Amino acid sequence: MALNKFGFIFTGEGLDPCSDRAVIEKGQFSAIIIGMSNPDGVEKIAQELVQDGVQLIELCGGFGPLWTSRVINAIKNQIPVGSVGYGPESINMMAELFPAT
Repeated sequence: MALNKFGFIFTGEGLDPCSDRAVIEKGQFSAIIIGMSNPDGVEKIAQELVQDGVQLIELCGGFGPLWTSRVINAIKNQIPVGSVGYGPESINMMAELFPAT
């Protein structure tokens, strides 16, 4: 089976997951990109993506392993969930962009 429907969720100030969405389509492939202002509610968004037929979800590095785990549990591990990772050279810069809440 080929990947033909991909979901990517990222965070950014003031973004609303209901309206801040984009779809890229080419042939049989589509990618759904969703922006959120904070991680709260990402589980529901992931569940909606699974119901919509997304085969793989990737989370922006700002979510971190805790939120990735919460998404995996929320969708009952039905599809692969990954998260963008950053090497040690980027850790301090990432902490400035995504301070702990």
